[in-house]
Amino acid sequence: MTTWVRVVLLILVAGCASRAPAPVDERRGAPAPAPKPPVAQPVRPTAPQVGTYVVKRGDTLYSIALELGVDYRDLARWNRIEDPSKLRVGQALQVSESGNRAAAPVAGSGVSIGAARGAGAVESRPLDRPASAPPVADAGMKDSPKAVRLPYSEQNLALLSKGDGAVAAPAPKPAAPAAPTPPVTATVAPKPEPPKPEAPKPEAQKPEAKDPESLEFLWPAKGRVIAGFSEPNNKGIDIAGKSGDAVIAAAGGRVIYTGSGIRGLGKLIVIRHDNNFQSVYAHNREILVKEGQTVTRGQKIAELGETDSDTPKLHFEIRKSGRPVDPARYLPSG
Repeated sequence: MTTWVRVVLLILVAGCASRAPAPVDERRGAPAPAPKPPVAQPVRPTAPQVGTYVVKRGDTLYSIALELGVDYRDLARWNRIEDPSKLRVGQALQVSESGNRAAAPVAGSGVSIGAARGAGAVESRPLDRPASAPPVADAGMKDSPKAVRLPYSEQNLALLSKGDGAVAAPAPKPAAPAAPTPPVTATVAPKPEPPKPEAPKPEAQKPEAKDPESLEFLWPAKGRVIAGFSEPNNKGIDIAGKSGDAVIAAAGGRVIYTGSGIRGLGKLIVIRHDNNFQSVYAHNREILVKEGQTVTRGQKIAELGETDSDTPKLHFEIRKSGRPVDPARYLPSG
């Protein structure tokens, strides 16, 4: 190898060795923030469905049926309950045979709902002008001056000879002012004084309006009323008596419950009447009728007692569609 070739190679090697590697700028992005934990949304309790009753602590099938104004056997059948004692707190019960379901849209009804379409352009024309008449000229069309026919006279002839044949119509003469009408003096007769109202006579207090569909109830027992209606504390009235006194049906109907399945009412009878009325007889010593039996107004159905009570008494209720009402509105006075 020649000397100059070696020199060239040495120069090239020295040049490559002198070049330092370019600094590497590693631009890394800022660390991503840690994801925030999801916020737990509060769980909202599911609202009871319309047409259902949610069982509460202390409820029985019989007490629920009484509050709803239905036969407990129907309530058990609607909910396929074989053992009335096996109710669960929070259980939803259907309160009617068909339930209370919202009506859904009828399929194939042929009715479609959409935005209303506006009417087209409205053509305006005078009411006394037929539709086939030619349109009225626009406001921009000129309709003046108009030719005026004047009577023959020398003065009008002179006017025509001066101009180009167009004569303006003479200005109308102002109408003569009407003669003033003399003022009319009206004589107003004095108004008679209204008669003084007489002092109102004291009226007897009107009895409270009764339900137009009410029934004629009898007093279920003879005795003194010791507690009146005061919902929710007392949903009926309490009648004092002696143990063994007769308890009669306040109205005719069908017995839908007998027993002691409602706490605090002892031996109980519930009778269903017309117009969605029910009557309740509690604290009896003996029950003389059976479920499903039809009773007449005034028929003896039980003996007054003190079951679940401190003293002998009859607790009597009248209910309309399951809602307690004041028996004093339906019982005869005296």
